[in-house]
Amino acid sequence: MRTEVIVVGAGPTGLMLAYELTLAGVPAVVVEKQRTPSTQSRAGGLQPRTAEVLDLRGLLEPLLAQGPSDKTTGGHFATLPVELDCRPWRTRYPHPVNVPQVRLEAHLERLLGEQGVPVLRGHEVTAVAQDAEGVTVAWHADGAPGGSDAPDGGEARGDGETRVGDGETRGGDGEIRGRYLVACDGGHSTVRRLLGVPFPGRERRMSAVAADLTLASRSEAVPTERKHFSQYTRVSGGFHSILHPIGPDLYRMLFGRLSGQGPDRETPVSADEVREALHAVYGPDTELGELRAASRFGDAVRQVERYREGRVFFAGDAAHIHMPIGGQGVNLGLQDAVNLGWKLAAAIRGWAPDGLLDSYHEERHPVAARVLRHTRAQAVIMNPGGDEELGTVRELVTELLGLPDTNRYVSGMMSGLDLRYPGVGPRLIDLDLTTEDGPTRASRLMCSGRGLLLSLDGRRRSVGDRSDRVEHVMAKTDEDVHGAGALLVRPDGYLAWTDTDGTPLDTALARWFG
Repeated sequence: MRTEVIVVGAGPTGLMLAYELTLAGVPAVVVEKQRTPSTQSRAGGLQPRTAEVLDLRGLLEPLLAQGPSDKTTGGHFATLPVELDCRPWRTRYPHPVNVPQVRLEAHLERLLGEQGVPVLRGHEVTAVAQDAEGVTVAWHADGAPGGSDAPDGGEARGDGETRVGDGETRGGDGEIRGRYLVACDGGHSTVRRLLGVPFPGRERRMSAVAADLTLASRSEAVPTERKHFSQYTRVSGGFHSILHPIGPDLYRMLFGRLSGQGPDRETPVSADEVREALHAVYGPDTELGELRAASRFGDAVRQVERYREGRVFFAGDAAHIHMPIGGQGVNLGLQDAVNLGWKLAAAIRGWAPDGLLDSYHEERHPVAARVLRHTRAQAVIMNPGGDEELGTVRELVTELLGLPDTNRYVSGMMSGLDLRYPGVGPRLIDLDLTTEDGPTRASRLMCSGRGLLLSLDGRRRSVGDRSDRVEHVMAKTDEDVHGAGALLVRPDGYLAWTDTDGTPLDTALARWFG
C-alpha cells in the first residue's frame, strides 16, 4: 500500500492534517489504533484563534449548525473569577466557541470519507523505518472495518498510489509506504517510542479523573446552566472538583483528591469512585445516574526536542503534553496541523523553498513551550489544596486581570490571537471586503487552502507562475489594515508581506511560495 503522507492518529490533529493535505490534492492515509472513535467529551470548546482557523477553511459554520447555540462566556486563566476579553484583538469570536471535540472529529472524518481519504481504524503500528526516499510503517489490523476507506475499494483522491480494498485493510499484518509520516498519535505516541525519540520533561505529580455522567438526583450545589468556568470549581471532603453541564441532563466532571494521589492512568474509573467524589463535594443528595465515559489524566509536562526527525514529524500531543487547563491541547494540535499541512504539500508538489519544512519546528516548538510554561503556572495558581499563601497569589493575580492591559495580554496568550512567528506578521484580521463578486469576508477567500495576495488599493499585482498556490484578489474595505494597500497571506492565515514592509513582493513570494 502506498501514499504520499502517512498520518498516524485519528484525533483532531491527525484528521485536520489529512484534511489540509486533501485540499492541496496530496494523497494521505490515516492509521488509527482504536476501532471506533471515542465518545468521551474531552475538549468542550475552541479557543478564538482556533475558531478563526477553522473559519479560514469554511469548517466552523457547519460545526456550529450541528448543535445548539449555548450561552457564551469569556475565557479564564487558572479558573480565576475574571472573564478574559478578546475584543481588543479584533476577532469575530471574542469568547471560546462551544464545539465539542467529539463533534469536530466526527465532522472531519466525514469530510475525509467524502473525499475518499482512508481512515484505517483498528490498525496498530508495529514498526516504523525511514530512508532517504520515504517511510515504511508496519501494522497489525484487528479485523475492524477500515473506517472511511476509499469508495468501492478504489483509489484515494489525488495523484499518488494510495490503494485500499485488496486485502490490506482486513485483519492481519500489513504495511504502508509514504514519502512522509506525521505522528499525531497522542501523548503515549507509538511512533515516538518505536523511533526512540526522547520525550523530556517532568513526570506527573497528581492523578485526576475526567468523566461524562448523568445525575439521578442533585443538590443545590450542582450547576444547571452555563456559567463562567470559575463558578464551577469546588473543594470539599478531601476532593477538588469541576462539574458543569455539557448537554441536556449530561455533565462533565473533573475531580481528584487534594493529596494528588490516585491510581495510574491505565486503571479503569469505577462508578463507586465517581460516586464518592460526588457525595464528598456536592452532598449525599447528589446521586450518580449513568457513568457514560471516564478516563484519568495527570499534570506531566513534556515536549520533544525536535518536531522533525528526517521524514517523520510530530504534532499535537505526540509532540507536547501538559495538564489540561484552559482548553489549550486541542487548539495547539489543530494549529500544528494547519501550520504543517501546506508546507508538506509544497514539498510533495515540488515547489517548497529551502527551509520551509524546517520552519514547522522553528515556528511551532516555541508556541507549545509557552503553553507548557503558562499551564504549569496555572496549575500552581489554581491552588486546589487551599494553601493560604497561594491564596494571596490568587487574589493578586485576580486584581491584575481586572486591569485592561493585563487582561488583553493574558487573553491574547490564552486564545492564541497574539501569536507571531519569527519574521512573519500577525494573523490576518477577518476583514469585511467588497470584491468584484460582491460583499465577502477575508476568511472566505482562503477556504481553498492556498495563499492569498489581497490588493486593497486598486493596483493589480503579479504572483508570477504561482497562481496554483497563491490567489490574487482585488477588494475594498473600510476597515483599518495598518495603512497597508496590499497583503500577502500564508495558507495558515499569517501575513507574509505588506506593501509597507519595504521589501519587494517577489522576495516574499519566493520565500514562502517558491
